[in-house]
Amino acid sequence: MTGAPIPGGADCVVRFEDTDETERQGNSSEIGILAEAEPGLEIRRAGEDIAAGSIVLSKGTVLRPAEVGVLASLGRTKVKVIRRPVVAILATGDEVVDIAQPLPEGKIYNSNSYSVAALVLRYGGIPKILGIASDIEDSLVARLHLGLDADMLITSGGVSFGDYDIVRDVLAKEGEIVFWRVRQKPGRPLAFGMIKALGKAGGVRNIPLFGLAGNPVSAMINFELFARPAMLKMMGK
Repeated sequence: MTGAPIPGGADCVVRFEDTDETERQGNSSEIGILAEAEPGLEIRRAGEDIAAGSIVLSKGTVLRPAEVGVLASLGRTKVKVIRRPVVAILATGDEVVDIAQPLPEGKIYNSNSYSVAALVLRYGGIPKILGIASDIEDSLVARLHLGLDADMLITSGGVSFGDYDIVRDVLAKEGEIVFWRVRQKPGRPLAFGMIKALGKAGGVRNIPLFGLAGNPVSAMINFELFARPAMLKMMGK
């Protein structure tokens, strides 16, 4: 059978389908061999797949079904892993409406949250959509606090020069701004900073926040250029 040890004295294996069990000249103990047999045929030596001391899975390898099977073949019941990061996603703006609601005149649907969530899923993260914050600081702060259990925060809209662009102000009050605006087009309006939150051990932890532009194209470009590399870094890639 597959995986069984080789009987003593044998140096090759002939597959069952390459044999003939028809009785030969009254001798039922003989089996016909229909394939050419040679030493080493159909034999896998111990350690042939993975040599002793070799690296089986490198850091940053995603555990898919094949990798799980390899670990099981080695008898490993537990391995150290880096969990998938949770990314909280928040849209901002009084003009933004949830896609499940009727669209009033002068409003736009919240497309950014769903496109960013799809990108987070594509690269291995777990999206957590926080909904929509209005152009009032208290509303934005309250929504952001719903995502303080996440590993990363992403907002869309409210990072340019408008009177209602309040993401930078809130970021400065709730943590710190690392940089604002980048020299590129589209996607110049971009804020990055750290939001302070309580850690599980009672200490303070910093959650990275990427404030993307409200323009859908700019938002996706800046996710790819800035948020995605940070997310992959969290996963050990």
